[in-house]
Amino acid sequence: MRSFEWVSATSVGDAVKQLQLRKPPEDPDEGPRPMAGGQDLLTTMKDYVTRPVRVVNLKTIPGLDRIETDPRGGLKIGALVTMAQLEAHADVGQKFPGLAEAAHSVATPQIRNLGTVGGNLCQRPRCWYFRLEHVVCLRKGGDECYAESGENKYNAILGGGPSFIVHPSDLAPMLVALEATVSIAGPNGNRTLPLEKFFVLPSEDYRRENALEPAEIITHIQVPPSSFAAQSTYLKFKERSSLDFALSAVAAAIEVGPDRKVRQARMVLGGVAPVPWRVPKVEAFLAGKALEPATLAEAGRLALRGAEPLSKNGYKVPLTQALVRRALAKVGGLKQG
Repeated sequence: MRSFEWVSATSVGDAVKQLQLRKPPEDPDEGPRPMAGGQDLLTTMKDYVTRPVRVVNLKTIPGLDRIETDPRGGLKIGALVTMAQLEAHADVGQKFPGLAEAAHSVATPQIRNLGTVGGNLCQRPRCWYFRLEHVVCLRKGGDECYAESGENKYNAILGGGPSFIVHPSDLAPMLVALEATVSIAGPNGNRTLPLEKFFVLPSEDYRRENALEPAEIITHIQVPPSSFAAQSTYLKFKERSSLDFALSAVAAAIEVGPDRKVRQARMVLGGVAPVPWRVPKVEAFLAGKALEPATLAEAGRLALRGAEPLSKNGYKVPLTQALVRRALAKVGGLKQG
């Protein structure tokens, strides 16, 4: 890890100011970086993926570590809220169970006590070519994604190319399914985006994972009230029972009418694409149907239609199809298989 300047911000405006330099470095990986829990940033610094000349501590900004509920039933989640806070919050567990499950699925209790919502959404890729210091892959300014023809067991089967990373966040798929928005502060003022638009596909820009511009930070996540949030779940498959990222994950939320038929549905896949991968064709298919075994099976097939596995990750197709079936069975109150 290279030496760097440490600054503790006193406000959002101060953080934005400290993230700007009079003379920005030529290499963007050497520019100032914000730090909240530091669980991802410190690993990229140790791997020399990022080499910031200044690190701006956000934990000293008051007010960004709160979860607020509004009278209509929505949530306002500060960017500094930890995974532990989120999973333990009574209103989250009752009204947004899938979000509590997603927070609980992250790593270990120690990491959940430090890792923040904003940091979880802004994680860098875990691809080992990207993380190796002396490998200059496409995402680090090279001219080749080595995973495409190399060791690609953990890489994308949907939305890949020219880079085949998968987004590592567990919160992102569930928050996208819940139609959350993200509030951003920066040198040009404040802006709000649908979280689904926050993430950037490699086909749009293979050097970045999200829409944050230099010196911008996330301040809040807003989750609107909805008729499907209370029937939501997050299922994640990982190789190790703790401290591991998703090989595949499914965030699902549905509204079921008195006739036991689906009125509306939201589904987003994790661990299989460079961004949280929403599957609107499944959502449209489920509308008006009862959650029967044949319906669940067809939803699984539709969710993976268009998948293009690489040489060593074809297993993700049947794995994700099974997770889709189980997630829908769970939110529909059916016996899981």
